[in-house]
Amino acid sequence: MESWTWTFWIFVASEWIIRIVMLIYVPHRRSPGAARSWLLLIMFEPFVGLVVYWIFGRAYLPQWRIELQQQASQIIRTHGQDFFGRHAAHPKLPADFVQAVKLAENLGDFGILGGNRLELLSDYEKSIDCLIEDIRAAKQHAHLLYYIFADDRTGRRVADALVEAARRGVTCRVLLDSVGSGPAIRSLGPSMRDAGIEVVETLPVRFFRPHRARLDLRNHRKIAVIDGRVAYVGSQNIVDPDFKKGFVYKELVARVTGPVALQFQAIFLTDHYLETQTPDYEEALFPEPIPVATTVAQALPSGPGYRYANNQRLIVALLHAARHRVVITTPYFIPDEALLQAIQTAVLRGVDVRLVVSHNADQILVGLAQRSFYEELLEGGVRIHEYLPGLLHAKHVSIDDSVALIGSSNLDIRSFALNAEISLIVYDPQVVAELRREQEANMADSQPLTAEQWAKRSRAVKILQNTARLVDSVL
Repeated sequence: MESWTWTFWIFVASEWIIRIVMLIYVPHRRSPGAARSWLLLIMFEPFVGLVVYWIFGRAYLPQWRIELQQQASQIIRTHGQDFFGRHAAHPKLPADFVQAVKLAENLGDFGILGGNRLELLSDYEKSIDCLIEDIRAAKQHAHLLYYIFADDRTGRRVADALVEAARRGVTCRVLLDSVGSGPAIRSLGPSMRDAGIEVVETLPVRFFRPHRARLDLRNHRKIAVIDGRVAYVGSQNIVDPDFKKGFVYKELVARVTGPVALQFQAIFLTDHYLETQTPDYEEALFPEPIPVATTVAQALPSGPGYRYANNQRLIVALLHAARHRVVITTPYFIPDEALLQAIQTAVLRGVDVRLVVSHNADQILVGLAQRSFYEELLEGGVRIHEYLPGLLHAKHVSIDDSVALIGSSNLDIRSFALNAEISLIVYDPQVVAELRREQEANMADSQPLTAEQWAKRSRAVKILQNTARLVDSVL
């Protein structure tokens, strides 16, 4: 037999060996949807699928990172319980929410704290101005953790404020994601370090680094903490609002003062510990909490370092608790089966469920996959509003008049399983009402979709959307 014939049969046999082995391996401890997505790729292109799966297939973290996360969580749950216990609160909520609240406390590391004040900032420039003003007023420390910190006008304004603070003796630490902030780490990082600012790259991308995490696991959080008294959390990065050509981003940030700000301090320092292996929970970083108002709230971190998909489980639980109205605002909506069923079940119970998404999409494949869900949502009674003026990048949820969630997490499988995210849970009818006004303003700037209208899209568009949906678990 000629050599090329042997080569051909070896190639064919290798492809089938890959298919059979991966058919057994891929579904292990994985949802059926995710398994189908990977197996579809592997069955069509075994060698390509094997390489891609090797790089991106498992949301794995090295054991040492998991152990550090567990150590930090243990510190927060023991010493932190004593520290925060003096400000523990029990929100007054309808009985339907009792189990969801208990879930929120058990999923993360933090209890519910009273005595807070919360300001919602939906004006992009005002949010940056407020952050800079607080950095300039800092006396002890300024801690920033962001997925994107850009070397542009906005990034340089914040960097300049940090440099000024460092020069007057304020301890400044900045954690920046290796992918989202890569250019700024290289361009702004040296000058900030020269000024005495600690700049740390989170989840650095190193292809041949031993014991590395999966390459596309990212720290997607957006947190700032000033003197342990003021915290910022939300969807906004440190970047110009028009940093992507053709889009102007609209965001929502919560500026928080009171005891709950120290929960964000603990989250920042935990991420700092994971990257530097240097524990830093010194007393000066945790000043005695001072109640400033009456808002009851708690922080909920999530990510692959936790046992469960914290944000996904909480949102599903809140949807099951809802009795009147749910408004979900997200730029990226690719639900898993549990979330999709929770939304559909809420509508069947008579809950008014509204999904506010951006008409414009800055990620083509994600946008196509997202729109593949609209037909069944609309037919099921969900009211979908597409925001028109720009790209609505805000991420928040209101449940009845009782609970609000504001943070960095999208409602997609990536945010649920792959990214480190952060949410602020607020149990305050006044804050929920304020958030509802923001949501109503967004809906006023949106076009409502109807099932009849959506059914008229072309067959080619339907095929593209449904094809993109096949890889929803790996986007």
